[in-house]
Amino acid sequence: MILATMSDPILIVLHQEHSTPGRVGRLLRERGFQLDIRRPPLGDALPKDLRHHHAIVVFGGPQSANDPEDWVKAETDLMGRACADGARVLGLCLGAQMMIRAYGGTVGTHPEGRAEIGYYPVKPTQAGTKLAAEHANPWPCTVYQWHREGWFDLPKGFEALMSGGDFEQQAFRIGENAYGLQFHPEVTYAMMCRWTVRAHERMQTPGAKPRHEHLSGWFEHDPAVRRWLDGFLDHWAGQPG
Repeated sequence: MILATMSDPILIVLHQEHSTPGRVGRLLRERGFQLDIRRPPLGDALPKDLRHHHAIVVFGGPQSANDPEDWVKAETDLMGRACADGARVLGLCLGAQMMIRAYGGTVGTHPEGRAEIGYYPVKPTQAGTKLAAEHANPWPCTVYQWHREGWFDLPKGFEALMSGGDFEQQAFRIGENAYGLQFHPEVTYAMMCRWTVRAHERMQTPGAKPRHEHLSGWFEHDPAVRRWLDGFLDHWAGQPG
């Protein structure tokens, strides 16, 4: 069992030079946490374990959980050890897929080549409904996605919390503290604008939504996502000492 203290920083793992932890980072800082930001693809080393970190959040990126680079293996191995140790773990998109890979699961693309890029409806499983009731924190009904990979079955010991359409597994957990989300609750409006301009070609992928639906969807769906994330971080991260 990891023996980190509440005053330890939260390890933030990003995958591009200009990436930020977005709303997740802002909310954690507002709660008083220090963030230890590292970018392994750019050469930042990762700790061997989370003994000196309160939690770990691994974000998304254009890479694949199946890539052969050493840093992908290092991240995947760290997430597996952290989950096994009962540490607080949150994987978002690529980070969630690394959790699956850490437990021997296979992550692939949709068999029809479809993607989820934009806002899509999701619904809680029976376990997800129970968890939401325990914390009085309803799941959002529509969430922001940006992925082509994410086709997998949950390994043994994982609990499905949310399901979707083209990609069934949308949220899951293993143990009490380790969660994976296929969607992006960290995204701010500014991040969305940047993604849809810099990676505009992704919106030509089958299943992807046009840019104007991303931007209009923010005003319709983000308030519920924001409320859910705020409540989720309360029970997942707790408070620093």
